Amino acid sequence: MFKYIAKKLFSSSNDRLLRSLQPTLTKINQLGDIIKPLSDQQLKLKTEEFREMLERGSTLDDILPEAFAVVREAASRVLGERHFDVQLLGGMILHKGMVAEMKTGEGKTLVATLPVYLNALSGHGVHVVTVNDYLATRDAAWMGALYKFLGLTVGTITGSISEDMRKESYLADITYCTNNELGFDYLRDNLKFTKEKMVQRGFNYAIIDEVDSILIDESRTPLIISGSTEDNSALYYKVNELIPKLVSVDYEVDEKNKNCMLTEHGHQSVEEMLKKAKLINPNTSLYDIENMELVHHVNQALKAHHMFKKEVDYIVKNDAVMIIDEFTGRVLDGRRYSDGLHQAIEAKENVRIQNENQTLASITFQNYFRMYPKIAGMTGTAMNEAAEFQDIYKLQVVSIPTHLEIKRRDEEDIIYKTAHEKYKAIVEEIARVSSEGQPILVGTISIEKSEHLSNLLHKRKIKHSVLNAKYHQQEAEIIAQAGRPHAVTIATNMAGRGTDIMLGGNPKMLYKAASEHYKGDLEALEKKIHEQVELDKKKVLELGGLYVLGTERHESRRIDDQLRGRSGRQGDPGITRFYISLEDDLMRIFGSDKISTVLTKFGLKDGEAIIHPWISRSIGKAQQKVESRNYEIRKTLLKFDNVMNEQRSVIYAQRFTLMDSETILEILSDIRKEVNREMVERYVPQKSLPEEWNLAQLEKEMFGLYGLHIDLQAFGKQEDVTELEIFEYVDKETGTVYEEKIKEYGPEMMTTAVRTVMLNTLDQLWKEHLHRLDHLRTGINLRAYAQKDPLHEYQMEAFELFKSMLDTYSVLSVQRLAHIEISTERVDGGTLSLDGKPSSQSLETDGEVNTSNSKMVNQRVPRNSQCPCGSGKKYKHCHGLQGFSSVGSTKRDGE
Repeated sequence: MFKYIAKKLFSSSNDRLLRSLQPTLTKINQLGDIIKPLSDQQLKLKTEEFREMLERGSTLDDILPEAFAVVREAASRVLGERHFDVQLLGGMILHKGMVAEMKTGEGKTLVATLPVYLNALSGHGVHVVTVNDYLATRDAAWMGALYKFLGLTVGTITGSISEDMRKESYLADITYCTNNELGFDYLRDNLKFTKEKMVQRGFNYAIIDEVDSILIDESRTPLIISGSTEDNSALYYKVNELIPKLVSVDYEVDEKNKNCMLTEHGHQSVEEMLKKAKLINPNTSLYDIENMELVHHVNQALKAHHMFKKEVDYIVKNDAVMIIDEFTGRVLDGRRYSDGLHQAIEAKENVRIQNENQTLASITFQNYFRMYPKIAGMTGTAMNEAAEFQDIYKLQVVSIPTHLEIKRRDEEDIIYKTAHEKYKAIVEEIARVSSEGQPILVGTISIEKSEHLSNLLHKRKIKHSVLNAKYHQQEAEIIAQAGRPHAVTIATNMAGRGTDIMLGGNPKMLYKAASEHYKGDLEALEKKIHEQVELDKKKVLELGGLYVLGTERHESRRIDDQLRGRSGRQGDPGITRFYISLEDDLMRIFGSDKISTVLTKFGLKDGEAIIHPWISRSIGKAQQKVESRNYEIRKTLLKFDNVMNEQRSVIYAQRFTLMDSETILEILSDIRKEVNREMVERYVPQKSLPEEWNLAQLEKEMFGLYGLHIDLQAFGKQEDVTELEIFEYVDKETGTVYEEKIKEYGPEMMTTAVRTVMLNTLDQLWKEHLHRLDHLRTGINLRAYAQKDPLHEYQMEAFELFKSMLDTYSVLSVQRLAHIEISTERVDGGTLSLDGKPSSQSLETDGEVNTSNSKMVNQRVPRNSQCPCGSGKKYKHCHGLQGFSSVGSTKRDGE
């Protein structure tokens, strides 16, 4: 009661914010009367006028009212659509860098044109981010007509375009793209060898459509660019054959955490089977160090068989396992499960196994989008996640009122004891509704369940359409028909579909489909379709609008709300209802015991259903528990990823410096001085006595690094020699190595060589560092058993590994460049792949430098002679090996 009274007296912060925008809204409407009489040419000239105002010192906020009025008028002329006042409010919220929650059918695509145009005037580029290529292409063409009318350029980024087209699209004033392409382009750019080959430019402003789907649902999965490792496909197949032989006592399934583990009995069973299959030595145990890789294979195979289901988590198409997004029901093209899990699933499905991958670069969407100075988002469902948007992204969520009052009725859930009873009732309800002529959209949570329901409808001879990851190409056509009388549409999760279900049908799409093979008068056909749609719409409205039937509750309330939101758009009537059983995953895994207790008290019998608000509230609480748990998982992942993100920023900044710098030889000189200083201080400590110096070992180290013999022992015997003088002597002598190479090859060729070798070295070490971090992250949670904070431990150890990597980078760069020989043969770098797929981008060296097989042979010591370091090994197997390859691994003494 107190909250209700307080809200009435003081109103919500959401309402106060919207009220504060009313003066600006009034000004836009007033300017509309001034803008309207302008000719098309005069309207176009406003763009240049705004840009001149910005150059003279005006801010985007200063020109916002007039710019919005211009866009509103242009949209009316070009698109035949005029922004409502609530859409202008949404545009202002997006410009402020907030999340605008706007219900389905409120025209978010049109709303975005307002802040996109305004922010594009700065000339720094605006990214409009969508969830798939279809929406990016559609919106760029649809809204692009408006931007081009006003004199702005528009680009589109999809998975199939070339590098040149990508660069051109990123240079446009406005770029439509998907979140995946943005992230991968960023990672690929930071694997290139010249800034001219980079396709992206600096970050400015991004508007993210379906922002909850991208920044929350997908934030747990990092984007990874990887390269193939050795072929282990035979081992995966062999291990896969053993898993079906295990019985229930051999393993435990944890559905909450989506994990599967061997029991003590299972360890013994697997060990015996592996010995019989001759995969491990009979005299060893499963958990001996030499068998740890096999343990990993067994664990992944267990997960593949018992946690990942075909038609639910993935589909098999064209001899490949393709992941299904659990939130949108779409195929995640090019994405693969990591850590050998994808290969285990491929073995299970008996398809061709692609090689495991080694991470070359990775980033999460959380850290990618936080690089933008300003981001905004729009979606129909954000309020439930407002705390996470504020906490992680510093994004305030604002709920925009609808243009017309919502007339949709959201009915209480209907609960059954078993799934069989539930589906029987669903089929009866579909038959009843469709026979009356009311269109019905049936939401399912997986392909498997959508096809199960489809089979049941086929048996009843009920005509219907199915929309899931298998038929996503027909998505727009199916949605266009979904609002027609008698239409029955079964669909997996409706998040981010981007196409509204219009009552009576979508006349534009219906005309497009009908006109493809029509031989008669097209104008007459179009008129006929419009007339029929109007009649059908009237009939559907009389029947109560679109009926949305959910066959199961999702673990996230937002996904349920997105399904409900397909009904009741723009003031249309509608009805929504969920059918639930106690055997549903959410109820079985996360539902509280109270629900079962309540149903028992009510004496629920076989075939009977119950409808009660208490049950619906209990289900809502179960969903809240899951959401809170998932939020904590995402928050923890972000904390760990922030460690890598800081290191990634340092490495990428260093790469850009190396690519951009015209004084690369000076950078090498500085690194050489630092390496020499550390080396001298190690063997000639500061404030130490001459008898404490180890000049003999320092000589050996200098020889290993530079292939240069410096007689430091003789130099050190000179009278009153100081540590500083030793350093200056070493630095002067080692500097001659590079001076000779500059004379031999010329400054230009040597600059290219230095840039290429240093970039190659940095990339190699960063790749190895990512591998170490992966291993560190895998076992770090075990530190909690020792009463240690895993995150703190990870931060400390990751920092030490990073520091060690940077030290190694300096030493290796100096060493490899001291030994390098430049040939006139051009050699390309290795071709990278995106999650196992060949990439169109091959990393090439840009000078005439052979870095893949540089001859790092010391000219002063024959390779087969004994190494002067005193190890007793041949030079080629000792210090001569250290600098042999500029891109391969490096071995040290004792390794």
